[in-house]
Amino acid sequence: MVAWRVIVRGRVQGVGYRYAMIDAARKLRIAGWVRNRRDGTVEALVQGESEAVEHLLAWCHSGPPGARVTAIATVALAPDPAIDGFVHRPTE
Repeated sequence: MVAWRVIVRGRVQGVGYRYAMIDAARKLRIAGWVRNRRDGTVEALVQGESEAVEHLLAWCHSGPPGARVTAIATVALAPDPAIDGFVHRPTE
């Protein structure tokens, strides 16, 4: 099991990025959350089996139609077994 904090930059707000990420994460059985940030980025915590998380991180580089991702930053975290499901969090 692996966990990553992800910050996605570009045109990623107002294009359905968070909701598309929720769908993709749930299909891959990844746990975590996603939210908009006031600086215009999208932040997520993704946790799961290494191969599934790698697949979701690859998806993050393009996102849904209408998104234009310019950069992604990731930070490895210690997995948290208490995290279950993949949810939307309020903007921070």
